[in-house]
Amino acid sequence: MEHHDPELGTEWKWQALDGAITKAPLGGEATGPSPVDRGKSGTKRSVLTDAYGGPLSVVVTGANTNDKTVALATLDAVQAPRPEKVVCRLHRLCLDKGHDYEDVIAGVRERNYILHRSGLEGGLGTPRRLRRHPARRRVVERTHAWHHKFRRLLVRWEKKVTHYEAMIHLACVLILYRLVVTSYP
Repeated sequence: MEHHDPELGTEWKWQALDGAITKAPLGGEATGPSPVDRGKSGTKRSVLTDAYGGPLSVVVTGANTNDKTVALATLDAVQAPRPEKVVCRLHRLCLDKGHDYEDVIAGVRERNYILHRSGLEGGLGTPRRLRRHPARRRVVERTHAWHHKFRRLLVRWEKKVTHYEAMIHLACVLILYRLVVTSYP
């Protein structure tokens, strides 16, 4: 694990970004009509993870918010100092097609990431023999599943977004603790 940061317990080489929509039946701040639940009230949680699935940043918006509008805000919300990019420590970011917009791509490259997108540039739509680095988005999907195991996050009952964010941050701390105890070297 040459790219593992022993102080923070973070694998910075591969990162993944994606969003998940949850129900918010009471409404409140940072909610909107859900495009996947017949327009009922919902909220979207955009998460950036490291190579092991440890959450690095979380941004909460309404369910009707497009992924492209919160992608760069999620990248900027990382609290831990990101190590500098050197030849042996390249930073790769895996995205899906929901982030396939010129301003998002330019913003990601401006932040010194090597971009990997599903279905594009060696992703899922490319024949296997031509893929150099397959997209590693499964870790962010697994992190969303870990978040959903916390009953308080599966359905949002808080009306204030600060209360909901506090519960998300508590869940992130517990996820990181479990990763450090069980998986990290």
